[in-house]
Amino acid sequence: MTSVLLCDDQQLVRDGFRLILDLEDDMDVVGEAADGAACIEQVAAHRPDVVLMDIRMPRMDGVEATRRLVAAATPAKILVLTTFDLDEYVYEALHAGASGFMLKDVPREQLVAAIRLVASGDAVTAPKITSRLIEQYVSTPPPSAGVPDAVSALSERELDVFRLLARGRSNSEIAAELFLGEATIKTHVGSILTKLDLRDRVQAVVLAYECGLVRPGA
Repeated sequence: MTSVLLCDDQQLVRDGFRLILDLEDDMDVVGEAADGAACIEQVAAHRPDVVLMDIRMPRMDGVEATRRLVAAATPAKILVLTTFDLDEYVYEALHAGASGFMLKDVPREQLVAAIRLVASGDAVTAPKITSRLIEQYVSTPPPSAGVPDAVSALSERELDVFRLLARGRSNSEIAAELFLGEATIKTHVGSILTKLDLRDRVQAVVLAYECGLVRPGA
C-alpha cells in the first residue's frame, strides 16, 4: 500500500486528488496540508511514501518545504504539482530534491502512474518536458560551476550513459543508442546515482546541466 500526503492550499484541489486516489486499491491518503509548514508537520506525523506538493502556497511554499524535507533526509518522495509546465519554481523544486513534477490538470491515470513510479524509487522525469525546463533556466552553468570530483570518477561508459540520461532518454533508448542491454543500462544508472550521491534521475539531469557536462541545444 502506497501512502500519500496531499499538500495544496486549495481545499477543492485536495478533495479532487483524494477522490482520485481513493479509487485505487493500492493507495491510501494519510493526510493533508494547506501550506509547506503544515506539510512538514504532517510528513513527520504520518511518514508517507509520496507527497503531492503544490509549489505556490502561503506561509511556506513548496520549494522551501521540499528543501527542508530533503535536508532532513525524509524518506518520502516528493512529486511537485504545478499549473505551468515552464515554471521557474519547478526547476528550484527539482534542484531542492523533488523526484519530478506534473501539471495539475494531468489525466487521472497519468497521476496515479506517476505516484506509483515515484513510490517505487524511480523518478517522474517527464523526460522531454524536464529537459526543456532545465534548458530554459540553466542556459549556462554558473561562473563557479565545474565538474565535481565525483563526476570525474565515473567510467567512460558511465559518462556516456550520464549524458544520454541528462538528455531525457529512457533506459531502453540509451540501450539502443549504446548497443547495450537494458539491464546493463539500469546497472550503470544505479551506479551513477550511487557514485554521485543523487536521489534519482531528475537530480542527475539537474547536475549534468549545472556542471556543464551537458549544454542546452548541444
